[in-house]
Amino acid sequence: MSVYVIAEAGVNHNGSIDLAYKLIDLAVEANADAIKFQTFVADSLVTKTAKKAGYQMDSGDADESQYSMLKRLELTKPQFADLQGYCHAKGIDFLSTAFDQVSLDFLCIDLKLAKLKIPSGELTNAPFVLEHARTGCDLIVSTGMADIEEIKAALSVIAFGYTTKHGKADPNMSNFEKAYLSFEGQNLLTKKVTLLHCTTEYPTPLEDVNLLAIDSMRQLFGLEVGYSDHTQGLIVPVAAVALGATVIEKHFTLDCSMEGPDHSASLGPNDLKAMIVAIRATELALGCSEKKVTSSELQNRSVIRKSIVATSAIKKGELYSSANIGIMRPGTGLSPYRYWEIIGTRANSEVEVGETIE
Repeated sequence: MSVYVIAEAGVNHNGSIDLAYKLIDLAVEANADAIKFQTFVADSLVTKTAKKAGYQMDSGDADESQYSMLKRLELTKPQFADLQGYCHAKGIDFLSTAFDQVSLDFLCIDLKLAKLKIPSGELTNAPFVLEHARTGCDLIVSTGMADIEEIKAALSVIAFGYTTKHGKADPNMSNFEKAYLSFEGQNLLTKKVTLLHCTTEYPTPLEDVNLLAIDSMRQLFGLEVGYSDHTQGLIVPVAAVALGATVIEKHFTLDCSMEGPDHSASLGPNDLKAMIVAIRATELALGCSEKKVTSSELQNRSVIRKSIVATSAIKKGELYSSANIGIMRPGTGLSPYRYWEIIGTRANSEVEVGETIE
């Protein structure tokens, strides 16, 4: 299965539908599998007095509230519908993250998305996680800021949502745990959920990336695990692919110097293309787990390997010894593994210097 590359546009459209179209064009040109936006209603997402995060302070007015910033970055439902249609025409998957119930309903009911992303900030929002699961959609679950117990708790809620219809059982920790431990719950989680390792800091310092958690999460939960990257540059997501990440999500923009909360931690157009090229090269190079001789190696074996050869002229009937045979290229004669077997036996015919022993 090929690595699924999500070009994360997020809110890097700056509230402009025209810029959003350009981001789609860029993602298509870079050969991303999907482009992902963020769908929210600011009035339902954040209080009007909530302060911006530290990384958001670096772009725009530091005194501006989160609410004011997000209000500027909202796109309307008709605009998202148009973007989805444009993606379909361009042959790229349209994804978006919902941050409130109205937006989730819109994505599932109106746009009929089959795949949803639960962002790191909503992982502990159990009622909202449950509503995601009750849609029946495949889920990509980002795990930034979470420990193992919080991830397990979210998966338990998802298992409950997948296996239990409204009103059939009360949503509580006991029933979540039962659903998670059930055969049906585990089967549905395996089929429908991909975890994303993630570090929620923009940009993420390399010492906080901890890519080895990808394998730990895969072994612990038995699920596909990808990586949502917030580091600068493209090396880390490529390394994540080498460690088995099946999904890569990376922010991108038309211009990293643009004003907005996520531009500075995003890839520019050329780097997005370069990252995807490197990912495809990496997964091609990963091959399979079987150690075997490749077709390209076969032609080199006889040239690079060695065989038993005469180091001096040998007459018929003469004893082979360390004085008249040695091991040299090419590898077209007897294998060096037979060296000890040959020593002390007699030549069946004359052998010239440099001839392989047959």
